[in-house]
Amino acid sequence: MPKRLTPEQVKAYETQGFVYPIDVLSAQEVRDHRSELEDWECERGALIDFPEKSKSYLLFNWADQLVHHPAILDAVEDVIGPDILVYHSTLFVKEAHTPAYVRWHQDSTYFYLHPHEHVTAWVALSDASVAAGCMQALPGSHRWGAYAHDDQPEPMNMIRRGQGISGLFDDAQGEFMPVAAGQMSLHHTDLVHASSGNTTNDRRLGYAISYIPAHVRPVGALKPSALCVRGKSHGHFVEEQRLVEPLSPQAHARHREALALFRALQDAGFQGAAAPASHPTAKANP
Repeated sequence: MPKRLTPEQVKAYETQGFVYPIDVLSAQEVRDHRSELEDWECERGALIDFPEKSKSYLLFNWADQLVHHPAILDAVEDVIGPDILVYHSTLFVKEAHTPAYVRWHQDSTYFYLHPHEHVTAWVALSDASVAAGCMQALPGSHRWGAYAHDDQPEPMNMIRRGQGISGLFDDAQGEFMPVAAGQMSLHHTDLVHASSGNTTNDRRLGYAISYIPAHVRPVGALKPSALCVRGKSHGHFVEEQRLVEPLSPQAHARHREALALFRALQDAGFQGAAAPASHPTAKANP
C-alpha cells in the first residue's frame, strides 16, 4: 500500500504524468517557512533571485526542512521508491500582477539524467490558483517521447536559458493544476507543462524539488552533486552534505560548489547534445 498517496493517485501519476493536490504542510508550517524567507529578503533589502533560488536547501532552513519533510518524502516514495536523492530545486516566485511565465517544456531536456524517473514535487507556500499562474500540463504527455526545445531567454521567462517547445502547443491546451498553500503537486520529468502570469494581489511562491531514485545516473562525463534524503545513495553523484548552519560561510561555499557542478553539466549537455526531432502529430495528442 502507498505511504501517502491513494492507489488512485498513484495510478493518476502513472497514466497522466502528474497528480494534485496533495496536502503536505500545516498552516503553521506555511507561515513559518514563508516568514523565514521574507524576513531574509527584508534584511538584505532585495527579493530572492539567482543563485539563492537554486538548490536553496543548501542555504536556508526553510528549504532544508521542505526537502526532508516526511509527508513530501512519503508521497515521492510512492512513485519512485525508497532510495531518494534531491538532484536540484528552484524557488519559482511570481510577484503580484506580473507576467512572469514558463514556456511549454519537459524538465528532462535540461537535467541530463537516465533513466527518466525524476519527479518534481511542486510545494506551494502561497496559493497557486489559475489566476496566480499555476502549472498547466498536457495529460499523458510524459509518454509521448522527447520534443525538440529551443532557447528564447526573456526577462519574464522564469527558466533562465529560456528553454521551451516552439509552435506545437498553445495556452488553451492542457489541464490547470491549482494548489493551495500547504499543498503540492507531483509531475514526471517528461511531462509537457507551462505556466502563465500572476494577476492576483499576492506573490506566488512555489518550491520545485527535483527528486530522483538513487539508481538514476547523470548523462555525460561530468558528475554533478545530489543530496540523499531517504534510504541510501548508490554513488552516482558527488554527495552533498545536509545543511548544518543556515547562511553560514560553509553553507555558502557548499552551495557555490554544488551549483558550479550542476551548471557545468548543463553547459556540457547544451553544447554537445543533439536536439530530438519534433513530433509531427503533437497538436493532435492532447
